[in-house]
Amino acid sequence: MWRYLLPLVAFIVLVVFLSVGLSLDPKKIPSPLIGKPAPTFSLPDLHDAEKIVSPESMKGQVWVLNVWASWCVSCRAEHSILNELVRSNKDIKLVGLNYKDTLWKGRSWLQQRGNPYYANAFDKEGRVGIDWGVYGVPETFVIDAEGYVRYKHTGPLNWQSVQQELLPILKELSTKKQVGAKYENHI
Repeated sequence: MWRYLLPLVAFIVLVVFLSVGLSLDPKKIPSPLIGKPAPTFSLPDLHDAEKIVSPESMKGQVWVLNVWASWCVSCRAEHSILNELVRSNKDIKLVGLNYKDTLWKGRSWLQQRGNPYYANAFDKEGRVGIDWGVYGVPETFVIDAEGYVRYKHTGPLNWQSVQQELLPILKELSTKKQVGAKYENHI
């Protein structure tokens, strides 16, 4: 009798785990980096290998890290939003992390679609992306003036997420930076 019940019980347990897993929204999974110092890196700029891009060079500024790649279909949808975001908000420091790409494809992609980035780190092997907990592109992080990660958005940004999440956090962090106050973690 157990020979017949054991596979049935195993199947039911598997179905329960699968249904729970499928009901989770991967965009709602909190990042373990929130409230922690931004992982350090030192990478060449996509357009100028002599120029080094690193979080240390951004200390004292609120900035946004956008992880993207020329092979990423979702990045195409997001890119026009990033161009408009930077065009309409000149004070936003958007740093790109070109993830697991080639120099010529990344450069060509930006030349065709516009370059909204203040700087663009070239992460050919994807090691920095791993340090940041990237499991798919695009992903966007907000880093405060003290170098702490305060927000992460998984997937492509859209105008709703920009208006309701990204811009309010950037405004709050910029205001707190100006008055020198400490702030709480976001998410």
